[in-house]
Amino acid sequence: MSTPLPGHLPRTQILAERVFETLQRFLHVEAVSGIVLLIAAFAAMVWANSSFAQSYDALWQMPLSIGLGTFVFSKTLHFWINDILMTIFFLVVGMEIRREIHEGALNNLRQAALPIAAALGGVIVPALIYLAINSDPIRRQGWAVPTATDIAFAVGILALLGRSIHVNIRVFLLALAIIDDVIAVLIIAFLYSGGLSYDGFAVAGLGMLMVLGLQRIGIGSAYAYVPPGAVIWAGLLMAGAHPTLAGVVLGLMTPVKPIPMREHPVDVVTRVADEMRKLLDTAKDTHRMERPLQQLQLANREMLPPVVRVQSALHPWVAYGVMPLFALANAGVSLSGVELSNGGARLVMSGIAIALLAGKPTGVIIATWLMVRIGWGRLPPGVSWAGVCLIGLLAGIGFTMSIFIALLAFNDENLLGAAKLGVIAGSAGSACVGLCWGMLRVRAAKSMAGS
Repeated sequence: MSTPLPGHLPRTQILAERVFETLQRFLHVEAVSGIVLLIAAFAAMVWANSSFAQSYDALWQMPLSIGLGTFVFSKTLHFWINDILMTIFFLVVGMEIRREIHEGALNNLRQAALPIAAALGGVIVPALIYLAINSDPIRRQGWAVPTATDIAFAVGILALLGRSIHVNIRVFLLALAIIDDVIAVLIIAFLYSGGLSYDGFAVAGLGMLMVLGLQRIGIGSAYAYVPPGAVIWAGLLMAGAHPTLAGVVLGLMTPVKPIPMREHPVDVVTRVADEMRKLLDTAKDTHRMERPLQQLQLANREMLPPVVRVQSALHPWVAYGVMPLFALANAGVSLSGVELSNGGARLVMSGIAIALLAGKPTGVIIATWLMVRIGWGRLPPGVSWAGVCLIGLLAGIGFTMSIFIALLAFNDENLLGAAKLGVIAGSAGSACVGLCWGMLRVRAAKSMAGS
Protein backbone atom coordinates (compact mmCIF):
# COMPACT_ATOMS: atom_id res chain seq x y z
CA MET A 1 0.00 0.00 0.00
CA SER A 2 1.49 3.37 -0.99
CA THR A 3 2.00 6.09 1.57
CA PRO A 4 -0.12 9.20 0.91
CA LEU A 5 1.89 12.28 -0.04
CA PRO A 6 2.00 15.20 2.44
CA GLY A 7 -1.20 17.19 2.07
CA HIS A 8 -3.00 14.30 0.35
CA LEU A 9 -4.99 12.49 3.01
CA PRO A 10 -7.23 9.44 2.62
CA ARG A 11 -10.92 10.27 2.41
CA THR A 12 -11.63 8.26 5.57
CA GLN A 13 -9.12 10.34 7.52
CA ILE A 14 -10.56 13.60 6.18
CA LEU A 15 -14.06 12.44 7.15
CA ALA A 16 -12.88 11.45 10.65
CA GLU A 17 -11.19 14.83 11.13
CA ARG A 18 -14.36 16.65 10.13
CA VAL A 19 -16.45 14.54 12.50
CA PHE A 20 -14.11 15.19 15.43
CA GLU A 21 -13.90 18.92 14.66
CA THR A 22 -17.71 19.12 14.58
CA LEU A 23 -17.95 17.16 17.82
CA GLN A 24 -15.40 19.42 19.49
CA ARG A 25 -17.30 22.56 18.46
CA PHE A 26 -20.56 20.96 19.61
CA LEU A 27 -19.15 20.12 23.05
CA HIS A 28 -18.04 23.72 23.56
CA VAL A 29 -21.54 25.10 22.98
CA GLU A 30 -22.62 26.16 26.48
CA ALA A 31 -26.27 25.37 25.90
CA VAL A 32 -25.42 21.71 25.21
CA SER A 33 -23.93 21.06 28.67
CA GLY A 34 -27.06 22.47 30.29
CA ILE A 35 -29.25 20.25 28.13
CA VAL A 36 -27.16 17.17 29.03
CA LEU A 37 -27.52 18.05 32.72
CA LEU A 38 -31.29 18.41 32.27
CA ILE A 39 -31.52 15.03 30.52
CA ALA A 40 -29.55 13.36 33.34
CA ALA A 41 -31.84 14.87 35.98
CA PHE A 42 -34.96 13.86 34.03
CA ALA A 43 -33.61 10.31 33.58
CA ALA A 44 -32.96 10.08 37.33
CA MET A 45 -36.51 11.17 38.16
CA VAL A 46 -38.02 8.69 35.68
CA TRP A 47 -35.80 5.87 36.92
CA ALA A 48 -36.53 6.55 40.60
CA ASN A 49 -40.27 6.52 39.94
CA SER A 50 -40.38 3.52 37.63
CA SER A 51 -40.77 -0.17 38.35
CA PHE A 52 -36.94 -0.31 38.42
CA ALA A 53 -36.71 2.12 41.36
CA GLN A 54 -35.11 -0.51 43.58
CA SER A 55 -32.21 -0.88 41.15
CA TYR A 56 -31.70 2.90 41.21
CA ASP A 57 -31.10 2.93 44.96
CA ALA A 58 -29.11 -0.31 44.88
CA LEU A 59 -26.74 1.01 42.20
CA TRP A 60 -25.59 4.06 44.15
CA GLN A 61 -25.23 2.08 47.39
CA MET A 62 -23.05 -0.52 45.68
CA PRO A 63 -19.57 -0.63 47.29
CA LEU A 64 -16.56 0.26 45.15
CA SER A 65 -13.13 -0.61 46.54
CA ILE A 66 -9.50 -0.01 45.71
CA GLY A 67 -6.68 -1.64 47.60
CA LEU A 68 -2.96 -2.18 47.80
CA GLY A 69 -1.78 -5.04 49.98
CA THR A 70 -3.58 -4.88 53.30
CA PHE A 71 -4.86 -1.35 52.67
CA VAL A 72 -8.39 -1.31 51.22
CA PHE A 73 -10.46 1.82 50.64
CA SER A 74 -14.10 0.84 50.22
CA LYS A 75 -16.97 3.30 49.82
CA THR A 76 -20.34 3.35 48.12
CA LEU A 77 -20.63 4.53 44.53
CA HIS A 78 -22.62 7.47 45.87
CA PHE A 79 -19.60 8.50 47.99
CA TRP A 80 -17.23 8.17 45.03
CA ILE A 81 -19.42 10.53 43.00
CA ASN A 82 -20.36 13.08 45.67
CA ASP A 83 -17.11 13.23 47.63
CA ILE A 84 -14.42 12.31 45.09
CA LEU A 85 -15.60 13.09 41.55
CA MET A 86 -17.21 16.34 42.70
CA THR A 87 -13.75 17.42 43.88
CA ILE A 88 -12.93 17.83 40.18
CA PHE A 89 -16.04 20.01 39.79
CA PHE A 90 -14.89 22.18 42.70
CA LEU A 91 -11.37 22.30 41.20
CA VAL A 92 -12.83 23.89 38.07
CA VAL A 93 -14.87 26.25 40.28
CA GLY A 94 -11.69 27.23 42.16
CA MET A 95 -9.84 27.92 38.90
CA GLU A 96 -12.75 30.00 37.60
CA ILE A 97 -12.60 32.08 40.77
CA ARG A 98 -8.81 32.37 40.42
CA ARG A 99 -9.09 33.59 36.83
CA GLU A 100 -11.80 36.10 37.64
CA ILE A 101 -9.71 37.52 40.49
CA HIS A 102 -6.64 37.74 38.25
CA GLU A 103 -8.05 39.12 35.01
CA GLY A 104 -11.86 39.03 35.08
CA ALA A 105 -14.79 40.81 36.68
CA LEU A 106 -13.31 40.40 40.18
CA ASN A 107 -9.96 41.95 39.24
CA ASN A 108 -11.10 45.49 39.96
CA LEU A 109 -13.13 46.26 43.09
CA ARG A 110 -15.09 49.07 41.42
CA GLN A 111 -15.94 46.81 38.49
CA ALA A 112 -16.76 43.90 40.78
CA ALA A 113 -18.91 45.92 43.22
CA LEU A 114 -22.14 45.53 41.25
CA PRO A 115 -22.05 41.73 40.70
CA ILE A 116 -20.85 41.24 44.28
CA ALA A 117 -23.80 43.23 45.62
CA ALA A 118 -26.20 41.44 43.25
CA ALA A 119 -24.87 38.06 44.40
CA LEU A 120 -25.20 39.01 48.07
CA GLY A 121 -28.77 40.15 47.45
CA GLY A 122 -29.41 36.85 45.66
CA VAL A 123 -28.17 35.00 48.73
CA ILE A 124 -29.75 37.03 51.53
CA VAL A 125 -33.31 37.38 50.17
CA PRO A 126 -33.81 33.65 49.34
CA ALA A 127 -32.37 32.70 52.74
CA LEU A 128 -34.79 35.07 54.51
CA ILE A 129 -37.75 33.74 52.50
CA TYR A 130 -36.81 30.16 53.34
CA LEU A 131 -36.37 30.97 57.06
CA ALA A 132 -39.70 32.83 57.12
CA ILE A 133 -41.41 29.64 55.90
CA ASN A 134 -39.28 27.20 57.91
CA SER A 135 -38.77 28.29 61.51
CA ASP A 136 -38.31 24.80 62.94
CA PRO A 137 -34.65 24.24 64.06
CA ILE A 138 -34.21 21.08 61.97
CA ARG A 139 -35.76 22.56 58.83
CA ARG A 140 -33.76 25.77 59.34
CA GLN A 141 -30.62 23.81 58.42
CA GLY A 142 -31.63 24.08 54.78
CA TRP A 143 -31.53 27.89 54.61
CA ALA A 144 -28.50 27.87 52.28
CA VAL A 145 -30.00 25.44 49.75
CA PRO A 146 -31.76 28.12 47.63
CA THR A 147 -28.84 30.57 47.72
CA ALA A 148 -26.67 28.96 45.01
CA THR A 149 -26.61 29.41 41.23
CA ASP A 150 -25.76 26.63 38.77
CA ILE A 151 -23.32 28.20 36.27
CA ALA A 152 -23.69 25.50 33.60
CA PHE A 153 -27.49 25.59 33.63
CA ALA A 154 -27.83 29.38 33.87
CA VAL A 155 -25.29 30.20 31.15
CA GLY A 156 -26.64 27.34 29.03
CA ILE A 157 -30.18 28.74 29.13
CA LEU A 158 -28.79 32.18 28.28
CA ALA A 159 -26.96 30.69 25.29
CA LEU A 160 -30.28 29.32 23.97
CA LEU A 161 -31.41 32.91 23.47
CA GLY A 162 -28.71 33.43 20.85
CA ARG A 163 -26.45 36.36 20.02
CA SER A 164 -29.19 38.93 20.42
CA ILE A 165 -28.40 38.97 24.13
CA HIS A 166 -25.64 41.50 24.81
CA VAL A 167 -22.30 39.98 25.82
CA ASN A 168 -22.21 42.09 29.01
CA ILE A 169 -25.36 40.33 30.26
CA ARG A 170 -23.47 37.05 30.01
CA VAL A 171 -20.43 38.56 31.76
CA PHE A 172 -22.63 39.94 34.58
CA LEU A 173 -24.41 36.59 35.02
CA LEU A 174 -21.11 34.68 34.97
CA ALA A 175 -19.55 37.00 37.56
CA LEU A 176 -22.63 36.76 39.78
CA ALA A 177 -22.64 32.95 39.54
CA ILE A 178 -18.93 32.74 40.38
CA ILE A 179 -19.39 35.00 43.42
CA ASP A 180 -22.34 32.78 44.38
CA ASP A 181 -19.95 29.83 44.21
CA VAL A 182 -17.48 31.63 46.48
CA ILE A 183 -20.25 32.22 49.03
CA ALA A 184 -21.46 28.62 48.70
CA VAL A 185 -17.93 27.30 49.27
CA LEU A 186 -17.58 29.46 52.40
CA ILE A 187 -20.97 28.27 53.66
CA ILE A 188 -19.98 24.63 53.14
CA ALA A 189 -16.60 25.16 54.77
CA PHE A 190 -17.82 26.96 57.90
CA LEU A 191 -21.43 25.89 58.43
CA TYR A 192 -21.76 22.38 57.02
CA SER A 193 -18.60 20.76 58.35
CA GLY A 194 -18.62 18.43 61.33
CA GLY A 195 -16.43 18.54 64.43
CA LEU A 196 -13.11 19.80 63.13
CA SER A 197 -9.84 18.00 63.85
CA TYR A 198 -6.57 19.93 63.82
CA ASP A 199 -4.66 16.78 62.87
CA GLY A 200 -6.58 16.67 59.62
CA PHE A 201 -5.79 20.31 58.88
CA ALA A 202 -2.12 19.56 59.51
CA VAL A 203 -2.26 16.82 56.86
CA ALA A 204 -4.04 19.18 54.45
CA GLY A 205 -1.40 21.82 55.19
CA LEU A 206 1.30 19.30 54.31
CA GLY A 207 -0.39 18.71 50.97
CA MET A 208 -0.48 22.46 50.31
CA LEU A 209 3.24 22.72 51.12
CA MET A 210 3.86 19.91 48.62
CA VAL A 211 1.97 21.91 45.97
CA LEU A 212 3.99 25.06 46.72
CA GLY A 213 7.20 23.02 46.62
CA LEU A 214 6.38 21.61 43.18
CA GLN A 215 5.53 25.09 41.92
CA ARG A 216 8.75 26.45 43.38
CA ILE A 217 10.96 23.99 41.49
CA GLY A 218 9.06 24.65 38.26
CA ILE A 219 7.01 21.47 37.83
CA GLY A 220 4.36 22.33 35.25
CA SER A 221 2.76 18.94 34.62
CA ALA A 222 -0.75 18.78 36.07
CA TYR A 223 -0.35 15.07 36.84
CA ALA A 224 2.43 15.84 39.35
CA TYR A 225 -0.12 17.68 41.52
CA VAL A 226 -2.49 14.72 41.84
CA PRO A 227 -0.63 13.13 44.83
CA PRO A 228 -0.47 16.36 46.91
CA GLY A 229 -4.09 17.03 45.92
CA ALA A 230 -5.00 13.60 47.29
CA VAL A 231 -3.15 14.49 50.53
CA ILE A 232 -5.20 17.71 50.85
CA TRP A 233 -8.40 15.76 50.16
CA ALA A 234 -7.56 13.14 52.82
CA GLY A 235 -6.59 15.85 55.30
CA LEU A 236 -9.90 17.68 54.92
CA LEU A 237 -11.77 14.38 55.25
CA MET A 238 -9.86 13.67 58.48
CA ALA A 239 -10.51 17.23 59.70
CA GLY A 240 -14.28 16.87 59.36
CA ALA A 241 -14.54 19.47 56.58
CA HIS A 242 -16.09 18.40 53.31
CA PRO A 243 -13.25 16.86 51.26
CA THR A 244 -14.44 18.34 47.96
CA LEU A 245 -13.13 21.68 49.23
CA ALA A 246 -9.70 20.29 48.33
CA GLY A 247 -10.64 21.06 44.73
CA VAL A 248 -11.27 24.72 45.58
CA VAL A 249 -7.94 24.94 47.44
CA LEU A 250 -6.04 23.48 44.48
CA GLY A 251 -7.93 25.71 42.05
CA LEU A 252 -7.07 28.85 43.99
CA MET A 253 -3.42 27.75 44.15
CA THR A 254 -3.17 27.14 40.39
CA PRO A 255 -0.66 29.58 38.84
CA VAL A 256 -1.97 32.29 36.53
CA LYS A 257 1.38 32.51 34.69
CA PRO A 258 3.32 29.80 32.84
CA ILE A 259 6.49 28.48 34.46
CA PRO A 260 9.63 30.51 33.53
CA MET A 261 11.58 29.11 30.59
CA ARG A 262 15.05 29.96 29.32
CA GLU A 263 13.54 30.50 25.89
CA HIS A 264 10.11 31.86 25.00
CA PRO A 265 7.73 29.05 23.97
CA VAL A 266 7.11 30.67 20.55
CA ASP A 267 10.88 30.84 19.92
CA VAL A 268 11.19 27.19 20.94
CA VAL A 269 8.50 26.19 18.46
CA THR A 270 10.22 28.12 15.64
CA ARG A 271 13.67 26.71 16.44
CA VAL A 272 12.47 23.12 16.84
CA ALA A 273 10.50 23.33 13.59
CA ASP A 274 13.70 24.32 11.74
CA GLU A 275 15.65 21.54 13.45
CA MET A 276 13.01 18.95 12.61
CA ARG A 277 12.96 20.04 8.96
CA LYS A 278 16.73 19.60 8.72
CA LEU A 279 16.60 16.21 10.45
CA LEU A 280 13.90 14.99 8.07
CA ASP A 281 15.92 16.18 5.07
CA THR A 282 19.27 14.71 6.16
CA ALA A 283 18.47 11.61 8.22
CA LYS A 284 15.80 9.08 8.98
CA ASP A 285 17.02 8.39 12.51
CA THR A 286 13.94 8.94 14.65
CA HIS A 287 15.95 8.73 17.89
CA ARG A 288 17.53 12.11 17.09
CA MET A 289 14.03 13.62 17.00
CA GLU A 290 13.12 12.67 20.57
CA ARG A 291 14.85 15.61 22.26
CA PRO A 292 13.43 18.31 19.91
CA LEU A 293 9.96 16.77 20.23
CA GLN A 294 10.21 16.87 24.05
CA GLN A 295 11.16 20.54 23.86
CA LEU A 296 8.26 21.16 21.50
CA GLN A 297 5.85 19.41 23.85
CA LEU A 298 7.04 21.50 26.81
CA ALA A 299 6.77 24.73 24.82
CA ASN A 300 3.29 23.78 23.64
CA ARG A 301 2.24 23.12 27.24
CA GLU A 302 3.60 26.44 28.50
CA MET A 303 1.89 28.54 25.82
CA LEU A 304 -1.02 28.97 28.21
CA PRO A 305 -1.01 29.63 31.98
CA PRO A 306 -1.80 26.49 34.03
CA VAL A 307 -5.07 27.97 35.31
CA VAL A 308 -6.31 28.31 31.71
CA ARG A 309 -4.81 25.10 30.36
CA VAL A 310 -6.03 22.80 33.13
CA GLN A 311 -9.48 24.34 33.28
CA SER A 312 -9.90 23.98 29.51
CA ALA A 313 -8.78 20.35 29.68
CA LEU A 314 -11.12 19.50 32.56
CA HIS A 315 -14.18 21.44 31.39
CA PRO A 316 -15.56 18.80 28.98
CA TRP A 317 -15.06 16.04 31.57
CA VAL A 318 -16.88 18.06 34.22
CA ALA A 319 -19.64 19.36 31.95
CA TYR A 320 -20.38 16.03 30.25
CA GLY A 321 -19.21 13.56 32.87
CA VAL A 322 -19.03 14.67 36.49
CA MET A 323 -22.08 16.95 36.61
CA PRO A 324 -24.50 14.69 34.68
CA LEU A 325 -23.35 11.73 36.78
CA PHE A 326 -23.94 13.76 39.94
CA ALA A 327 -27.42 14.68 38.66
CA LEU A 328 -28.18 11.07 37.78
CA ALA A 329 -27.09 9.89 41.25
CA ASN A 330 -28.84 12.60 43.26
CA ALA A 331 -31.84 13.97 41.35
CA GLY A 332 -33.77 10.70 41.48
CA VAL A 333 -36.43 11.40 44.08
CA SER A 334 -39.26 8.91 44.44
CA LEU A 335 -42.48 10.91 44.56
CA SER A 336 -44.15 8.10 46.47
CA GLY A 337 -41.24 8.00 48.91
CA VAL A 338 -41.55 11.64 50.00
CA GLU A 339 -44.37 12.22 52.48
CA LEU A 340 -45.46 15.72 51.51
CA SER A 341 -48.49 15.26 53.74
CA ASN A 342 -45.95 15.78 56.49
CA GLY A 343 -46.13 19.52 57.06
CA GLY A 344 -42.37 19.85 57.53
CA ALA A 345 -41.49 18.26 54.20
CA ARG A 346 -44.06 20.33 52.36
CA LEU A 347 -42.71 23.55 53.89
CA VAL A 348 -39.12 22.62 53.01
CA MET A 349 -40.07 21.96 49.39
CA SER A 350 -42.18 25.09 49.00
CA GLY A 351 -39.65 27.25 50.88
CA ILE A 352 -36.82 26.25 48.53
CA ALA A 353 -38.92 26.48 45.36
CA ILE A 354 -40.30 29.94 46.24
CA ALA A 355 -36.90 31.19 47.37
CA LEU A 356 -35.30 30.17 44.07
CA LEU A 357 -38.12 31.28 41.78
CA ALA A 358 -39.03 34.56 43.51
CA GLY A 359 -36.33 35.27 46.09
CA LYS A 360 -33.33 35.07 43.76
CA PRO A 361 -34.52 37.60 41.16
CA THR A 362 -35.92 39.87 43.86
CA GLY A 363 -32.63 39.92 45.75
CA VAL A 364 -30.54 40.45 42.61
CA ILE A 365 -32.73 43.27 41.29
CA ILE A 366 -33.09 45.11 44.62
CA ALA A 367 -29.36 44.91 45.42
CA THR A 368 -28.42 46.11 41.91
CA TRP A 369 -30.94 48.96 42.05
CA LEU A 370 -29.64 50.11 45.45
CA MET A 371 -26.02 50.10 44.24
CA VAL A 372 -26.93 52.18 41.18
CA ARG A 373 -29.22 54.45 43.18
CA ILE A 374 -26.58 55.41 45.76
CA GLY A 375 -23.91 55.76 43.08
CA TRP A 376 -21.70 52.85 44.10
CA GLY A 377 -22.17 51.07 40.78
CA ARG A 378 -23.30 51.55 37.21
CA LEU A 379 -25.02 49.17 34.83
CA PRO A 380 -22.52 47.88 32.25
CA PRO A 381 -23.00 49.05 28.64
CA GLY A 382 -25.70 47.02 26.93
CA VAL A 383 -27.28 45.88 30.23
CA SER A 384 -30.73 47.38 30.78
CA TRP A 385 -33.02 46.79 33.74
CA ALA A 386 -34.81 44.20 31.62
CA GLY A 387 -31.41 42.51 31.32
CA VAL A 388 -30.97 42.65 35.10
CA CYS A 389 -34.37 40.94 35.46
CA LEU A 390 -33.18 38.22 33.07
CA ILE A 391 -29.99 37.76 35.11
CA GLY A 392 -32.01 37.55 38.32
CA LEU A 393 -34.38 34.95 36.90
CA LEU A 394 -31.57 32.75 35.57
CA ALA A 395 -29.73 33.09 38.89
CA GLY A 396 -32.64 31.14 40.39
CA ILE A 397 -31.37 27.99 38.66
CA GLY A 398 -29.56 26.47 41.61
CA PHE A 399 -29.55 22.82 40.58
CA THR A 400 -26.07 21.27 41.11
CA MET A 401 -24.79 23.34 44.04
CA SER A 402 -28.23 23.51 45.69
CA ILE A 403 -28.63 19.73 45.67
CA PHE A 404 -25.07 19.40 46.97
CA ILE A 405 -25.84 21.71 49.91
CA ALA A 406 -29.14 19.87 50.56
CA LEU A 407 -27.19 16.62 50.93
CA LEU A 408 -25.13 18.29 53.66
CA ALA A 409 -28.04 20.07 55.33
CA PHE A 410 -30.52 17.24 55.89
CA ASN A 411 -29.98 13.84 57.50
CA ASP A 412 -33.68 13.03 57.40
CA GLU A 413 -34.40 11.21 54.11
CA ASN A 414 -37.92 12.64 53.84
CA LEU A 415 -36.72 16.23 54.29
CA LEU A 416 -33.83 15.60 51.88
CA GLY A 417 -36.24 14.26 49.26
CA ALA A 418 -38.51 17.28 49.74
CA ALA A 419 -35.50 19.61 49.43
CA LYS A 420 -34.47 17.97 46.16
CA LEU A 421 -38.01 18.33 44.81
CA GLY A 422 -37.93 22.00 45.81
CA VAL A 423 -34.61 22.51 44.03
CA ILE A 424 -35.83 20.78 40.88
CA ALA A 425 -39.15 22.68 40.86
CA GLY A 426 -37.56 26.06 41.63
CA SER A 427 -34.72 25.60 39.14
CA ALA A 428 -37.03 24.36 36.38
CA GLY A 429 -39.45 27.22 37.01
CA SER A 430 -36.62 29.78 36.96
CA ALA A 431 -35.27 28.32 33.72
CA CYS A 432 -38.70 28.41 32.03
CA VAL A 433 -39.60 31.92 33.20
CA GLY A 434 -36.11 33.21 32.39
CA LEU A 435 -36.20 31.68 28.91
CA CYS A 436 -39.66 33.12 28.21
CA TRP A 437 -38.64 36.57 29.47
CA GLY A 438 -35.47 36.46 27.39
CA MET A 439 -37.40 35.45 24.24
CA LEU A 440 -39.81 38.35 24.78
CA ARG A 441 -36.89 40.77 25.12
CA VAL A 442 -35.19 39.39 22.01
CA ARG A 443 -38.43 39.70 20.02
CA ALA A 444 -38.95 43.26 21.31
CA ALA A 445 -35.38 44.19 20.38
CA LYS A 446 -35.84 42.80 16.84
CA SER A 447 -39.13 44.69 16.44
CA MET A 448 -37.46 47.95 17.45
CA ALA A 449 -34.57 47.29 15.09
CA GLY A 450 -36.98 46.58 12.21
CA SER A 451 -39.14 49.65 12.76
